[in-house]
Amino acid sequence: MRGTARTVAVVAGVSAVTLLAAACGGGSSKDNTSSTAGGKTGGTVTVRGCNPQNPLIPSNTTETCGGNVLDAITAKLVHYNAETGAPENDIADKIDTSDNQNFTVTIKKGYKFQDGTEVKAKNFVDAWNYAAYGPNAQSSGYFMEPIEGFDALQCADADCKTKPKADKMTGLAVKDDYTFTIKTTEKVSNMPVRLGYSAFAPLPDSFFKDPKAYGEKPIGAGPFKLDAWTKNTEIKLSKFADYSGKFGGKLDGITFKIYQDSDAAYNDVIANQLDVTDEVPSSAMIDDKYKTDLPDRNAQKAVGVIQTITFAPAKVDPNYADPKIRQAISMAIDRPTIIKQIFNNTRQPATGWVSPVVDGYKAGQCGEYCTFDAAKAKAKLDEAGGFKGGKMTIAYNADASHKAWVEATCNSIKGALGVDCVATPVVDFATFRAQIAAKKMKGMFRTGWQMDYPSIENFLAPIYKTGASSNDGDYSNPEFDKLLNEAAAQTDAAAANAKYQEAEKLLANDMPAIPMWYSTATFGWSDKVTGVKITAFGTIDFASLSLK
Repeated sequence: MRGTARTVAVVAGVSAVTLLAAACGGGSSKDNTSSTAGGKTGGTVTVRGCNPQNPLIPSNTTETCGGNVLDAITAKLVHYNAETGAPENDIADKIDTSDNQNFTVTIKKGYKFQDGTEVKAKNFVDAWNYAAYGPNAQSSGYFMEPIEGFDALQCADADCKTKPKADKMTGLAVKDDYTFTIKTTEKVSNMPVRLGYSAFAPLPDSFFKDPKAYGEKPIGAGPFKLDAWTKNTEIKLSKFADYSGKFGGKLDGITFKIYQDSDAAYNDVIANQLDVTDEVPSSAMIDDKYKTDLPDRNAQKAVGVIQTITFAPAKVDPNYADPKIRQAISMAIDRPTIIKQIFNNTRQPATGWVSPVVDGYKAGQCGEYCTFDAAKAKAKLDEAGGFKGGKMTIAYNADASHKAWVEATCNSIKGALGVDCVATPVVDFATFRAQIAAKKMKGMFRTGWQMDYPSIENFLAPIYKTGASSNDGDYSNPEFDKLLNEAAAQTDAAAANAKYQEAEKLLANDMPAIPMWYSTATFGWSDKVTGVKITAFGTIDFASLSLK
């Protein structure tokens, strides 16, 4: 699970059954992504919500409870298509570049913030500088890292006692009210794709006068405005009358009803007391119970999330340094059976390190190493000279539903390789991540990634490039880095994807992390609404949702 970007709510496993040493079951994916379209204009719907972790500032919201609200309130330069995830211009009129390093952004005239002021180029530049400036401690500030001058805005020490050298990035320049330029330190071929993430939302001038007040009642340029936030109860939004974009939809209002657990929300949907829940509880996943509870009122879709198991850096635990040992372990994992027994087939076995929902995905990049074969796994381990570390371990955070699948994975490894494997709980997510970040975690540990933006690059560079911010295993391969740089320098998207695919293929040789499965989102809704769509991020598409 990501420690530095938007964190998804956990969908629990079905049961703590023990994996049987059986032949592979057939994993399957389901793509029922939408109910019947249509519906009337107007009215208010209720959707499941949860308590935002922080005040609602776009560059400081890194979890879905706050992010789902901000997505309805804000507009960005680009919008991600609900069906495909492809970027489409929103506030941007055009984003030009000839070299993938110098970008000229022209914004549309007439876009307004909900305080009545017009969105201008300076609102983007000021917002991004605020996000990047170290003393502001914005959790999404690192998204500005590719922009020239980012380093000068960072604190010199952990407590920021020494102020940064600058408070504005040299790579941003306002040319006029509707034009600004971006210069990056290196070539970034997918820069326009990134600009739909909430960290890149513009901020009105009023934000800088009182950021605290803004956090309680944010002002965006999106289709809905925040009317009231009753803590622990609900967040009420209403249609922004002066919204000039094309993603407004039919609704007059949205109320996020805050729940403490997904079962309560689910039961309210069954009783038509809640219109949409974006989480179906584990109890309703058993034998597809939700399909009986909510006939013709449910949907499931693959989303941009992948579950992996990462190896500790070799200097922390040398027992897993040999790629042959890593490949043997990967081949010893019976993914389809685990998915069937633990997740009721609501996952898709991974065949590579990139989610199928993004452009550039290529199936089978992991090759035979992601296919369960006990005999080949044992032979590969023997080829490596066996495992010298005694017992294997897979660590996980115990405050979420990981125990069952980690134990099942260990059982599969044990059965195939004849080496003891122990699922090792760590008390909570914060402690778990702290041990990984401090390079104190030995053995294997679970990892996952929710995409920030729909790009193959987002599943590779932040996780496996040398020195990358989320490179938990300290993976380093100069050829891999070289291919990423070459991909970023391409001006043609297909050519860039081909380079990224070459880089991904190298991961099979080194196996820095084991691909486990691609995730799905499951929704349920009342009989009062229609047009329910799950976006590529696993969120509700409010532009298509309406009352019947």
